[in-house]
Amino acid sequence: MPYAHSHPDLPPENWHLLEDHLQAVADAAADFASGFGARDWGEAAGLLHDLGKCRREFQEYIERVSREMHQGSSGIDHSTAGSRVAVENAPHFGKVLAYAIAGHHAGLPDGSGSGPTLRKRLTKEVPDCAFDLAKRVTMPNSLPFPPDISDSGDIRRFGTQLSFFVRMLFSCLVDADRLDTEAFMDPRSFELRGGSPNVEGLASRFFPELNDLISKAEPTRVNQIRQRILQECLESAKLEPGLFSLTVPTGGGKTLSSLAFALNHAQNFGHRRIIYVMPYMSIIEQNAAVFRSFLGDDAVLEHHSSFDFNTAEEREDSSAQWAKLAAENWDAPLIATTAVQFFESLYSSKPGRCRKLHNIADSVIILDEAQMLPRHLLLPCLEAIRELTASYGASVVLCTATQPALSKREDFVHGLEGVREIVADPQALHSELKRVQVENLGEVTDGELAVQLADREQVLCVTNTRGHAREIYEVLASEVDAVYHLSASMCPMHRREKLDEIRECLQHGTPCRVISTQLVEAGVDVDFPVVYRAATGIDSVAQAAGRCDREGRFTEYYGSAAGQVYVFYPERGLPPGHFRITADIAQEVLRQYEDVLDPEAVEMYFRHLYWQAGQELDKNDIRYKLEEDAKNGNIPFCEIDSLFRMIEEEKESIVIPLVSDAVEMVNSLPYVSHPGALLRKLQPYIVQVHGRWLHHLVAGGAVELVGDRIPVLRNMDIYNQNLGLCPEEPGFRRAEHMIQ
Repeated sequence: MPYAHSHPDLPPENWHLLEDHLQAVADAAADFASGFGARDWGEAAGLLHDLGKCRREFQEYIERVSREMHQGSSGIDHSTAGSRVAVENAPHFGKVLAYAIAGHHAGLPDGSGSGPTLRKRLTKEVPDCAFDLAKRVTMPNSLPFPPDISDSGDIRRFGTQLSFFVRMLFSCLVDADRLDTEAFMDPRSFELRGGSPNVEGLASRFFPELNDLISKAEPTRVNQIRQRILQECLESAKLEPGLFSLTVPTGGGKTLSSLAFALNHAQNFGHRRIIYVMPYMSIIEQNAAVFRSFLGDDAVLEHHSSFDFNTAEEREDSSAQWAKLAAENWDAPLIATTAVQFFESLYSSKPGRCRKLHNIADSVIILDEAQMLPRHLLLPCLEAIRELTASYGASVVLCTATQPALSKREDFVHGLEGVREIVADPQALHSELKRVQVENLGEVTDGELAVQLADREQVLCVTNTRGHAREIYEVLASEVDAVYHLSASMCPMHRREKLDEIRECLQHGTPCRVISTQLVEAGVDVDFPVVYRAATGIDSVAQAAGRCDREGRFTEYYGSAAGQVYVFYPERGLPPGHFRITADIAQEVLRQYEDVLDPEAVEMYFRHLYWQAGQELDKNDIRYKLEEDAKNGNIPFCEIDSLFRMIEEEKESIVIPLVSDAVEMVNSLPYVSHPGALLRKLQPYIVQVHGRWLHHLVAGGAVELVGDRIPVLRNMDIYNQNLGLCPEEPGFRRAEHMIQ
């Protein structure tokens, strides 16, 4: 009997039989795919995926690695055989299976083209791998979504639908294959999987805690409005699954109200999990902590690049191991993740990223700060949202304080249809929760701005760039005390320390003047009486306004909208590109609306923004590439993967060994062959810079490439305790450090 896997600690008679492996993978993949009506597709993919392991060369490899006490890549093609059988048995639909089978280790190939493609794989000569199971495979004869591949009608979205289906099927196969392999090779890890509460279990934990919180809350006007929003969310949870929007001004309690909606909606309609998709890691860390406080550590998976599964604070080893395993396939009841992780996975070709996709189906997905979807990929993102709700049983909530104009209309034919607002009257809610007045100051010099900021004891000023934030900080700090700076030039641990100091000042009413880049707008919970914002888009102005009189105390005390938000134009103008475009459009809208944060003004802003963008809403023609040869079953999976990048300009990470623990970890890096775990632990000490700055710092001797690849700051004199990394002078040394 041929084997699927050998084990160095087991005799051959106890090795993993290929027939057992194929059947187990088929059963699991069928179960996974049944969630979107494709059970027979999952079963067929599982039965065929490893047929090539019947080859004599592979069986010899199995015996050899057992003798040599290691397991690794065989270098022997064992996936083409199953792909060939699929196409030969079903010329019409077998190609769909062939993509998933051929790519279950190396990744989904392009259908055709000049590089490695499925077409070339299917013409490749492979030894005859006749196997009894192959003869028992029942090939699917139709796709579980309209239109049919042979449909002569309107198939303008067929390439999108086909590519999503292939990825979902691919996900089912990859996850089933890896789980069954893990059960044989590493049963201890396999046993740690699962065990989390289901949605009903989450609800039983959440609502008693929420009711207790409400009973203890101060009976302020803002809290009363928050409770009404919560009730509307609970009532709307009874609506049929599909597309929703939750338009609530910043400070209206969106986080807990949206979770209440998601839990009730999931219970009402049998959704399996809740996925929170957020734009920034700082928001995720903050919200995930809130979720855990209500639901427990065993219910919440925090999945982003900064979270260290190996050293999760105050968590048992088994809990941290569970989180690490659950991150591989999102087998958890609540996932908090980034928009980059979520959307790039939906357009990926890689097994590791696609493995979790089948667990996105049949979920409640909360897109927090939906207005921050990247403009250059807006249309592909909308296609993903549309397909998840239309074909994969998901409910998607566009959750934001400034709802972008994403619905279909005459001037936006690619918009979403059937979006239902959870809160009955966003316009009235805006008026009720209005706590700030926005005033346009026009052009203001840095000196004039510093004078105005110095005159106020508690004030926040938000700039568009790190450089401008630093300049204003230095001018202001030379005039008055209690000045703070926040920017991405500071490593996360440093920023958290400064934020703790700032919140302490705000709480006790002591002077606190903060100069920050827009990172403070990303869900950072601070409450200032006055905010200054450099000219930008209306959505960013609204986010800055959300840091002003957040709890409504000033408005409740003084009456009317007491918080003050001042929008100013920097004396040097605006940086080209995004900031200038959005600020110019905001100015157009300001001429028509007295209240720039009014929902009608916000919608007008986004309409102008999307209309002016035109083709830029799908900058890399991703939708065209998906449809170009879809009727022939050719999808450019690898090409799309390379083109779909949420962040257009990649940045480089520099490790800042700011404390002794970080120094010890950095000193260990040269002696670790696989530094991934150490680098995750070092995430709180990382600053990201453009590649040109990294080159400048390395050339100047300020940064060393440890192991020839990991940038570490060696000249700590250019890391300022107030400003963070100051890379302009890599050779700078403090005078006291030059004394021998």
